Amino acid sequence: MDQTARFALPFLAPGQVRKELQVNESLQRIDLLLSALVEGALGNDPPVDPVAGQSYLVGEAPTGAWDGNAGAIAGFTEGGWRFVMPPEGAQLLLRATGETMVRRNGGWETGVVRAREIRLGGQPVLASRQPPIDAPAGGETVDAEARSSIAAVIAALRAHGLIESQI
Repeated sequence: MDQTARFALPFLAPGQVRKELQVNESLQRIDLLLSALVEGALGNDPPVDPVAGQSYLVGEAPTGAWDGNAGAIAGFTEGGWRFVMPPEGAQLLLRATGETMVRRNGGWETGVVRAREIRLGGQPVLASRQPPIDAPAGGETVDAEARSSIAAVIAALRAHGLIESQI
């Protein structure tokens, strides 16, 4: 095995000449992947005037200097373009929107938050979906305005996916 399993960082070989080249290449790849930030997502054309330290997510039909690196993170360095294929589960931040992108099933999932529960100040505010709630019905005194308001709240909860819809 001549590289790491997840990030394909090159290993040093015993007696290897110019080991600093392997180490420096590994550091360049780590720099691209550690707290990854991309300027743009899924572009096919490299920028005309790239700046060292900026990264981009290469699209499916890359051209020019990016040709042959579809789906890679392209990082511009003082030595030119470096390409790293992000592994499953890799996360990066898209500078343009502030959204997180996650590598799932060979593609990028954007703007989706996955959680079992969301807490604010230690208090749960969102958890798993609750069972359906019946619309108000019956009773001795019918208040049409109250029923209308309750029905609107229930509809909003269903639309946001917080309670199941009735079948």
